[in-house]
Amino acid sequence: MITQGNSGQRVPNACQYGGLDLFEGDIRISRRGRSIRSEQHRWPLPVPYDLEESLDINAKGVILRAFEQFRLKTCIDFRPRCQFEQYIAIKNDTGCWSYIGRTMWRQELSIDSDCVTVASVEHELMHALGFWHEQSRYDRDNYISINWENIEAGEEDNFKIKTNDTNSTMDTPYDYLSVMHYYKDAFSNGNGSTIITKLPEFQDVIGQRLDMSHYDVEELNKLYGCKDSISFLNHCSFDEDMCEMSSAGWKRVRRAGGGPQSDHTYLGMKSQNSSFFMHSNTKRGQRKFSILQARRLTPRRTSNIQCLEFFYYNSGNEMDQLNIWMTEFDSEYDTMGTRRLMGQVTGSPADYWQLHYVPLNATKTFQVEFEARKGTGESSGGFSVDDINLSETECPHQTWQIRNFEKLMSEPETIIYSPTYYTSDGYRYQIFLEIHYVFMSANIRLVSGDFDDQLQWPLEWRQMTLLVLDQTPDIRQRMSNQFSFTTDSANGNGKRGTTLNRNHDIENDE
Repeated sequence: MITQGNSGQRVPNACQYGGLDLFEGDIRISRRGRSIRSEQHRWPLPVPYDLEESLDINAKGVILRAFEQFRLKTCIDFRPRCQFEQYIAIKNDTGCWSYIGRTMWRQELSIDSDCVTVASVEHELMHALGFWHEQSRYDRDNYISINWENIEAGEEDNFKIKTNDTNSTMDTPYDYLSVMHYYKDAFSNGNGSTIITKLPEFQDVIGQRLDMSHYDVEELNKLYGCKDSISFLNHCSFDEDMCEMSSAGWKRVRRAGGGPQSDHTYLGMKSQNSSFFMHSNTKRGQRKFSILQARRLTPRRTSNIQCLEFFYYNSGNEMDQLNIWMTEFDSEYDTMGTRRLMGQVTGSPADYWQLHYVPLNATKTFQVEFEARKGTGESSGGFSVDDINLSETECPHQTWQIRNFEKLMSEPETIIYSPTYYTSDGYRYQIFLEIHYVFMSANIRLVSGDFDDQLQWPLEWRQMTLLVLDQTPDIRQRMSNQFSFTTDSANGNGKRGTTLNRNHDIENDE
């Protein structure tokens, strides 16, 4: 999947927006002091919120996507507020800011047009949930150095330590990757960086605005005393065990005859002596089909939407099939259930791992099966699967997997085009990347399709999210980069909103 956009949001070099006093660039301070770790300043779960009318439709969509990241990675959930209850009022005010922890009945949080990204929304919500910036930790001087002489005059207070060892870390390590960390040139006077990491390899990493990091998630769950995510159901990389999956004909291996020669988890890395995947042999003389069956799972959300994600490697024959079945059960005593085919992988073999998504719609306890079925042609290998994830989220509509991307990046002034795709309501589009010397832009354009004479034109109020996938095996640990925009005639040819007409290109090159 492909996205384009800023990899990090710059913290403003000012702590005032039109007379609005802010601390550390994006924090509003209430008049009464308090410990952010006290129970009275933690929000009840799920957190009540209101999206105010000042937000445009694109910002609202991005905020809802940020909520989904909290649900996927953490135990924090959000719901629209009820009348007469304390809540977070999310609006478009001057700047991007939040209070720290729960402080007032109608607690404001601002997301303006300069921070309409999932990670920036996560950052402000983390403040509202009770977190200061990472470099405000009491132990930060063990990990970073502050260049006080490079700080803009009058902004020195933004670099003071704000917490102590009783309320700041939740026993987690200092996190250079935190979405709550300043970037290296925050509040700089132009004479150089204001923050120097004591581990040089993190100097250009701090200040990332991709997603919550592993320790952001751990600290948040510890603060709120819970650990199970709202929408995550299951993960298996097969490195340690079979993850309670049963097999008939599939084998857990490190390499397979005909390919692959390494698993997906450690692809391109030195083996860690635990790199396993599942393989079903479709050569002549082997069984006609093999079944890999996951344990039973029960939906927890009311949406009745699940997404099965996995990597597969086809070294068999183009007539071989990898079928994805789902069986739903009426009760724990039901041993048969209702079995349905949900997806199928066929086609010519390839010498690389491929990413695949299968949307599910289980309404009751269910079980997923991977069935590898031998076709009529000669096979030199079979099907392999690895890094399975299952969550109660919507699957991406399309995936564009680019081979040899590192080589492409070494050849600037290059344009590469995706295949053409259709949206769920029949609009045909294409993505293309422009690779330049110092940046890369992602572009989306409508192209003529089979249903053009049946569709509404111009195309308005459609939100597109482009995502560069972090291939970390466990989706809860991923820090992908994503950018969203919505077609809107009121914004003309704006970067975040454009009306799409037939055969009209949209360029998104932030």
